[in-house]
Amino acid sequence: MVQARLRRAVRIVAIVGGITGVLSAQTPASPAFEAASVKPHQSADQQTMMVVQPGGRFVATNIPLLFFIRTAYRLQDDQIVGGPGWLNSDRFDIVAKADAGATLQQLPPMMQALLVDRFRFVTHHDTRELPVYALVVARSDRTLGPQLRPTACPSADGPASPTLAAVDLSPTCATIKTGLGTLTLRGTPMSQVLQFLAPYVSRVVLDRTGLDGRFDLDLAWTPEQLPSRTPGAQEPARSNADGPSIFTAIQEQLGLRLQSTTGPVDVLVFFNVAPTTEN
Repeated sequence: MVQARLRRAVRIVAIVGGITGVLSAQTPASPAFEAASVKPHQSADQQTMMVVQPGGRFVATNIPLLFFIRTAYRLQDDQIVGGPGWLNSDRFDIVAKADAGATLQQLPPMMQALLVDRFRFVTHHDTRELPVYALVVARSDRTLGPQLRPTACPSADGPASPTLAAVDLSPTCATIKTGLGTLTLRGTPMSQVLQFLAPYVSRVVLDRTGLDGRFDLDLAWTPEQLPSRTPGAQEPARSNADGPSIFTAIQEQLGLRLQSTTGPVDVLVFFNVAPTTEN
């Protein structure tokens, strides 16, 4: 599972705000996209992208549905319970149009409504006791490491959240990149930092840092294993073959530390999900 997550670099040119609430198939979240096209990804181009474009247009290319669910609910992988294997293997191209007055804060509920409408998505929330990592500040003086710093990027949510029709987020301030032993985030709240760290440590990560605001992060480590490759393909290069483990890198580069513990975790449990009909 972790190897599959490391297989492709992901560039997301939209930072989606947090969401709350429980989704049901009978009462889709509101607001919803005015129109949407969902098709299986069939292009030879394997770049993965999710972007909000001016004019209220939302585009996701080569996206596994599991990634779309994680983004819509702001969850980590271990918080999604059940569901068929194709959630992480089948990939989709989504083009949707939002109302001109919709804001970035309303994007996750619109994504949830799309899941209900096109994938007959039915779930419920539950709380389970799971092994987790608690992310804490490592230093007693609470200084951060050199690769974690408050961002100069403007906020993309809050009372002054721009409408999707008028959104103009520069790539520098709205970028998330993951690669083999690298993670780069710009203008990102700690909740999203946790979401992108979790797949690399194979546990839910809980925020115990007490850090508010948004951050820029540049993390580099040596993965314990390289992802599998097709026969004849060149072995991917590590970012630093003699570099630190991700646990050491988090402490040395970010000034944070992962503490192993157990705790109650909110999870999303599947009742139903079905492949969409191409449209």
